[in-house]
Amino acid sequence: MSDLEQFRQETRAWLEQNCPASMRTPAKGFDDLYNGGRNPEIDHPDQKIWCDRMAARGWTVPHWPREYGGGGLDKEEVKILRQEMARIDARSPLDSFGISMLGPALLHFGSEAQKLDHLPKIARGEIRWCQGYSEPNAGSDLASLATKAEDKGDHYLINGQKIWTSYADKADWIFCLVRTDNSGSKHEGISFVLFDMASPGVTTRPIRLISGSSPFCETFFDNVKAYKTNLIGEEGKGWAIAKYLLTHEREMISSFGAAPGKSVGQMAVEAMGADATGRLANGVLRQAIAQYQLDTLVFGATMARVGDEAKAGQGLGAASSIFKYYGTELNKRRNELNLAALGEPALGWDGDEYCGGVVSRDWLRSKGNSIEGGTSEVQLNIIAKRVLGLPDA
Repeated sequence: MSDLEQFRQETRAWLEQNCPASMRTPAKGFDDLYNGGRNPEIDHPDQKIWCDRMAARGWTVPHWPREYGGGGLDKEEVKILRQEMARIDARSPLDSFGISMLGPALLHFGSEAQKLDHLPKIARGEIRWCQGYSEPNAGSDLASLATKAEDKGDHYLINGQKIWTSYADKADWIFCLVRTDNSGSKHEGISFVLFDMASPGVTTRPIRLISGSSPFCETFFDNVKAYKTNLIGEEGKGWAIAKYLLTHEREMISSFGAAPGKSVGQMAVEAMGADATGRLANGVLRQAIAQYQLDTLVFGATMARVGDEAKAGQGLGAASSIFKYYGTELNKRRNELNLAALGEPALGWDGDEYCGGVVSRDWLRSKGNSIEGGTSEVQLNIIAKRVLGLPDA
C-alpha cells in the first residue's frame, strides 16, 4: 500500500468516527458556517465540537505548517482530505477571514513572533478577524485611504473611518490599512497593522442593505492604540501586503460561484415540473440552466487546477481577478435563474408560500458580490493590463 493510500484510509476512518452527523449536511449559507471567535455564534453545539476536533489535528488549515497550528500536509494529502470530507458531505469546520485572508499574509510577511502569536489562534478559531480596508472616499481607489496612524513610540494612535467592514460588530481583531506618512505618492506611506476591536475608541455601526440584512458595518477609530509589535512588515510598505492579501480575498469571493445546496435544475424541476422524459418542461429555461451548469463545472475545474499550481508555489497574482470576476458573475446568474424558475413564489419577502423570502433576498444580496473585493469593472481593468498586457486607452 502506498503512503497516500494509507493516508486516505486513515483519514476516512478518522472522519467517519469524528465528524458529527449534524455536520454532514450542506451549510445553508455564510451565516450558517462556524466562524469561531471569543463569543462564537453557535447554531448547533456540534459546530464547536467539529471545529475543536479538526483543529486538534491541524485540519482547519491542513496546508499550514504544524508549528503555526496547521496540519503540515502536502498538496496531495490536502486533496485527499478534501475528497474524503466531500465523500461524507462534511462541512468546513471553520470559516474565517483569518484563514482565507490574514493567515496567508502573515505566513508571507509576518515575523516569527507574529506568526507564533496569531496563527495558532486563527487555526483553533479562538479569534475572529475583520478587514479594515475601504473608506468612504477610498473604495475602488483603495490607495487614497486617509485613516491616520500617529507614531507614539511603542504604539500608534489611529484616527479615521472604515466602511463596508464585514462582521466588524462580531470580530475580535482587525487587520487594518493606515497611513503613517503623507510625504510620498498615495501608494507609499501605507502601513498594515493589527489591533483588538475591544480597544478603547473603536466604534462599529451596522449597515442595512436592500436585502434586509447585512454583514457590513461602518467602523470608527478615535485615538485607538495599536502596538508596533503588530505592525506587519515595514512601516510605510503596507501596500505590497494589501495587494497580496487582496488576491486571497478575491479567490474567497470567487467561491460564491459554486452553488450551495440544491442545484438550479433541481429547484426548477420541483417548481415547474418535468416532461415525459423527465427533463425540465420549459425548454428555454432548460437551455439556460444547462449552460450555467456547464460554466460552473468548467469554473470549478479551472479553480482546482490553478489551486494546485498555487500550492506548488506559482501563486495566483493577477489571475485572482479572473476568478473573482467570473465567480461573482456566475453567482448573479444563478440567482437570476432561481427567480425565473420559481416565478411568483420567489418574489415575496417572507412567508412559506414565498420560500421564506430567501430567493428574493439572495438575489438582491448577489448584486453586492460584483462590488465587494473590487468591482467587476476594476477586475476587468486588472485582467486587461496585468494578464492580457493590453495598452492603456
